[in-house]
Amino acid sequence: MLFLGLLLLLTLLAGSRLLWGQRKLRGFHLPPRAPGFLHFLQPNLPIYLLSLTRKLGPIYRLRLGLQDVVVLNSTRAIEEAMVRKWADFAGRPRVPSYKLVSHNHPDLSLGDYSLLWKAHKKLARSALLLGVRESMESLLKQLTQEFCEHLRVQASAPLAIQKEFSFFACNIICCLTFGKKDDILGHAIYNCVQDVLKAWNHWSVQILDLVPFLKFFPNPGVWKLKKIMEKRDKIVEQQLRQHKESLVTGQWRDMIDYMLQELGRPREDSGSGQLLEGHVHMAVVDLFIGGTETTATTLSWAVAFLLHYPEVQHRLQKELDLQLGPGTSSSQVLYKDRMRLPLLNATISEVLRLRPVVPLALPHRTIRPSSILGYDIPEDTVIIPNLQGANLDEMVWERPQEFWPDRFLKPGKNPKVTSFGCGARVCLGEPLARVELFMVLANLLQAFTLLPEGALPSLQPQPYSGVNLLMQPFQVRLQPRDLGAPGHDQCQ
Repeated sequence: MLFLGLLLLLTLLAGSRLLWGQRKLRGFHLPPRAPGFLHFLQPNLPIYLLSLTRKLGPIYRLRLGLQDVVVLNSTRAIEEAMVRKWADFAGRPRVPSYKLVSHNHPDLSLGDYSLLWKAHKKLARSALLLGVRESMESLLKQLTQEFCEHLRVQASAPLAIQKEFSFFACNIICCLTFGKKDDILGHAIYNCVQDVLKAWNHWSVQILDLVPFLKFFPNPGVWKLKKIMEKRDKIVEQQLRQHKESLVTGQWRDMIDYMLQELGRPREDSGSGQLLEGHVHMAVVDLFIGGTETTATTLSWAVAFLLHYPEVQHRLQKELDLQLGPGTSSSQVLYKDRMRLPLLNATISEVLRLRPVVPLALPHRTIRPSSILGYDIPEDTVIIPNLQGANLDEMVWERPQEFWPDRFLKPGKNPKVTSFGCGARVCLGEPLARVELFMVLANLLQAFTLLPEGALPSLQPQPYSGVNLLMQPFQVRLQPRDLGAPGHDQCQ
């Protein structure tokens, strides 16, 4: 009886909130609203949202749980909101699932905008671009060479390359943040990242964002997620403790060393509040959660497209051989060579355009009243940038649905691919991801020819992918290139 009474009370409160929200919006010139309540249950959601633009235009509202959200589906709308008016749209929704993932410390990716958040992002970005800049390329060179050698052992046999890419990306972040390559630690973090993503994307957790009052009811999915968070935090806290014990003032071995030493330095924006060790903790967490599966999935999409378009793969290998020499060891392909490999850069851009790994980004929130394309956007409105929709915008891209890397080789200024987001909330790990994508694909294509194992992999994502645009599982066969040619053993 008590349970039914509580349920009725919460239902009445939710209805009252809904009516009050509608009343507050009177007098605004709002974007058109799509009828219905089940839009976000559609498969292939980014493409479905793009299809609604035929009737509603590039900006419209949808019902999500107890509130309306505004969806942006064009490059023009996204750039107006996220770049030109970034200060209006830099917030994050205050939803239960975000609090669960960052329950102990202030989160960077999911945290709301503030001066302290801005200082937090600056700290993490400086650690990545300044703290490990000199060692990053040499580290990636070494790890890519080891990765290539590892793949050569499995050459000519069916290979689930998605998992290989995932563990490789995790190892890179391990080395950059913790300063060491430790297989036991690497596997522990890899498993933890997989568990976090699986638990966070589970319907029992995501439904809390749609119907927040359900957080008052028992939820095994939430309990499981909290246990995984405790395990995650224990791993990071152990590394922080070891770094503090061995820290040498004025020197840093990795990103944690750099960030810990920056905590004690005075800042120009001291009015924003004090950065604490918890900010370092969550910067590390964000790099692992945001930088492992995203990079691995993008590399997997690239392999899948090249299996479907072997003529592009052949041209890429020809470009590598012509510019770097057929006898060059794959371990010598460096990021500084990228200007000599325009087709490879174009191919990476085309994969990012067609398959942005976080196609709907993370939702934004208006922190003050604003407007987009002439429509009023009230304060506290949730904004969903459909990055995949913008990358398929027919007003911007010629033949937008086709895999056509040569579009980026045409003379003149090319449109910008928005797969990493833009403005204040642009992806923190974009510089690292671009280096990884280039070096891994360059070395992989110089060392091997990619061949399909059985049927070609599907180029359609899993219909219900959650935050990331997940692939259908597939296998590939790696054929070493010209093993018999003198000096042409790419992994040596």
